[in-house]
Amino acid sequence: MQRKSQPVLIRLLSFTIPYWRTVILAWICVAGASAFMLLMPIFVQYAIDTGIDIDSEGVAIGERQTLVWIGVAIVAISGLRGGFAYGQTYVGEWLASRVAYDVRNDVYNHLQRLSFAYHDTAQTGQIMSRATQDVEAVRMLISFGVMRIAYMIILLVSVFIFMTITSWQLALVAWAFVPIVGGRSIFVALRLRPIWMRIQDLQGRMGAVLQENLSGMRVVKAFAQEQQESKKFSREAKHLFETSFAANRIQAFNQPLLTGIWMLAMVAVGWYGAVLIDQGSLTGGELSAFMLFLVILQMPVRMLGWIVMMFARAQSAGERIYDILDAESAVQEKPDAIEMKDAVGDVRFENVSFAYDAISPVLRGVNIEVRPGQVVALLGPTGSGKSTVVNLMPRFYDVTDGAITIDGVDIRDMTIASLRANIGTVQQDVFLFSATIRDNIAYGAIDATQEDIERATRAARLHDYIMSQPEGYDTWVGERGITLSGGQRQRIVMARTLLTDPKILILDDSTSSVDTETEHLIQQALAEVMKGRTTFVIAQRLKTVISADQILVLQDGQIVERGTHSELIEQEGLYREIYDLELRDQEEAYDQTQAETATQPAAVQGERR
Repeated sequence: MQRKSQPVLIRLLSFTIPYWRTVILAWICVAGASAFMLLMPIFVQYAIDTGIDIDSEGVAIGERQTLVWIGVAIVAISGLRGGFAYGQTYVGEWLASRVAYDVRNDVYNHLQRLSFAYHDTAQTGQIMSRATQDVEAVRMLISFGVMRIAYMIILLVSVFIFMTITSWQLALVAWAFVPIVGGRSIFVALRLRPIWMRIQDLQGRMGAVLQENLSGMRVVKAFAQEQQESKKFSREAKHLFETSFAANRIQAFNQPLLTGIWMLAMVAVGWYGAVLIDQGSLTGGELSAFMLFLVILQMPVRMLGWIVMMFARAQSAGERIYDILDAESAVQEKPDAIEMKDAVGDVRFENVSFAYDAISPVLRGVNIEVRPGQVVALLGPTGSGKSTVVNLMPRFYDVTDGAITIDGVDIRDMTIASLRANIGTVQQDVFLFSATIRDNIAYGAIDATQEDIERATRAARLHDYIMSQPEGYDTWVGERGITLSGGQRQRIVMARTLLTDPKILILDDSTSSVDTETEHLIQQALAEVMKGRTTFVIAQRLKTVISADQILVLQDGQIVERGTHSELIEQEGLYREIYDLELRDQEEAYDQTQAETATQPAAVQGERR
C-alpha cells in the first residue's frame, strides 16, 4: 500500500510495478535504439577513412567494395534502429495508457467510496479536470518522461565516451556548450512549473463554470442571464488564455535560443576540427563522426529541460490527483463489520448528535424509538434537521455522538453495502440517469425481471403512463430526467426504491413535486407497500401526517414535540402552528373534494376511478 509520505512522483511511478515485464521490454527497446544510433557515426568514420581515403597527391586509394559493404551495413543499422524505436514508442505508449487507465479508475472508484461530506464541498468541474487532464499529464510522464530519460542518459554517457576516445580536445570544446544549453533548459522548465500548475487549476475552474452552467441552463434562461453567464465563462477562459500564452511565449523564445547556441557549438567544433586535421592529429572521418555525435548529443541535451518540465507538470498533476486519492471518507467501515441480514426494522436513535463541523451542530440529543412496521412523520421548519435524521440511517453521514441501532445492532458495526441494501431511500433531489425508463427503475436491482419492474411501477401508479409511450419501458429519459414531469420523475424514483424491497423506507419530501391527484394515487400505493416496513416520511402533506403512527416535530436540531396528529393538534405548540399555517388549508380542500365526490352520481364516480 502506498504511503502518503512518499514523494508524489514515486507514488505515480509505482503504478508501473504490475507491468514490470513491459517496463523491461521497453528498456530493451530503448537500449537497442540507442546502440544502433551510436553505430552510425562509427561506420561513417570507417567509410570515409577507409573507403574514400585520399593519398598525399590527391589520388583516391579507397576500396569500392568496402564502401558497398559499409553502405549495406548502414542501411541494416538504420532498419534495426527503426525497429527498436518503433518498439520503444509502441511499448511505451501501451504502458503509459495502461497506467493512465489504472489511475483514472482509482480516482473514480475512490470517489464512489467517499461520503456525502466530501461531495458536499467538492466542485464537479475540478474533479473532472483531475480525472482527465491531470491523468493525461501522468500518461505523458510515463510515455515521454520515463522512457525518454533512459534514452537520454544512455546517449549522453555513450556520446561522451565516444567523443573523448575520438578527440579529447574536440570533446572539451563541444562539452563547454553542454552546461549552457542544459542549464538554460532546466531554468526554463523550473520557471514553467508554477505556470503549468496555474494552467491546470484554471482548466478545472473553467470546467466547473461550464458544468454548473449546463446543469442550471433552465434557471439561466428563466432569468435571462445568458449574457452574464457568457461573461463569467469568458473571464475564466481569458485567464486560461493569458496564462497559457505566457507559457508559450517563454517556450517560443527558448527554442530558437537553444538552437542558436548549439549552432555556435557546431561552428566551434568544425573550426577546431579543421585545425587538428591540418596538424595531422585528426582524420576527416573522425571529424565527420564527431560532428554526427554532436548532432546526436543535441537531442538529449535539449530534451533535458523538456523532460524536467514534463516531470514538473506531472508533479503538479500528481498533487491534484492525490488530493482525491488521499481524501478519507468521513464514513469508514470496520474491518470486522457484519452483514445485515433479514432486518426486522426496529430503529432507535440513542442521544444522537451530529455536526458538519465543530462549531455548527445540526442535531442535538435526538432520541427516537420506532417499532417494526410503524410510520414516522418528520416535520419542522427549514433547517430543523429533518433530512439529516434520515441521512444518518444509511450512513451517508456518521453521528458525532450517540448511536443509531437497527434491530439492536449499531449501524457502524454493519457493512455499508448490506445496511443500504435494507434501506430504501427516495431523496428530495430526484436524479435520473440518461438511460431508458427500465434501466432507471432497475438501477438498484439490475437482475430484476420485467414482471418485477412492472409490479413496482404499478405500485407507483406509473405503469399506464409508461405503456402509453411509443417505446414503453424502452423510452429514453433525457439527462436528469428532463423529458419527464416532476411527478413522473418522482414516481420512477419510487418504483426504483420499491424494486429493491427494503425493510426500512425513507421518503424525503417524496410527494412535494406532484399534484394532489397524483399524490392521492401514490398514497394509495404506498399504504399497501409500507405494510410490514418501518417508514420515515418527511412530508408537508396532511394525508401523510395524519396516517403516521408517530409524528416528530424538530426545531433547531432537537425534537420539541412527538405524538400522533390527534394528540399534537390539542397542544399549543409548534405542530399546531405548522398545522394552522400549512396543513389546515389542505384539510379544507380535501374535505371539499370529498364532499363534491359524494354528491356526484355513482356512474361519474366510477368513471373518475
